[in-house]
Amino acid sequence: MKATVDWTGNASFKATSGSGHSVQLDGPPDHGGENLGPRPMELLLMGLGGCSSFDVMSILKKSRQDVTACHADLDAERADAVPSVFTKIHLHFVVTGNNLKENHVKRAVSLSAEKYCSASIMLEKAGVEITHSYEIRDAE
Repeated sequence: MKATVDWTGNASFKATSGSGHSVQLDGPPDHGGENLGPRPMELLLMGLGGCSSFDVMSILKKSRQDVTACHADLDAERADAVPSVFTKIHLHFVVTGNNLKENHVKRAVSLSAEKYCSASIMLEKAGVEITHSYEIRDAE
């Protein structure tokens, strides 16, 4: 896997993935940024959410669950001292669908956390406390 990051002025950077997708990163105004994109640590948190959500949806599809929406809320705490690393992250999934079976949703969230989500497992191995929860909603 490869990526490039190019400075675009002030506290702004263009990050490009090896697959050719770009994201504009920027710092807050009090650090010389213009708030044109997410902060790098926000992007890391978003990547974790995307990785885990991808797994959950893939597992639910294979389980033939009729999912109409999947939303993940992530809440992170960081250390007070520099480096301000993540210390705790909680992922809460809201899975909406028709006749969803709770045991399938629970299994999908657990498998993502314990076996499939590389981002989550990597952060846990680095000492971040990661927890998960879920709720199921019926599609209207």
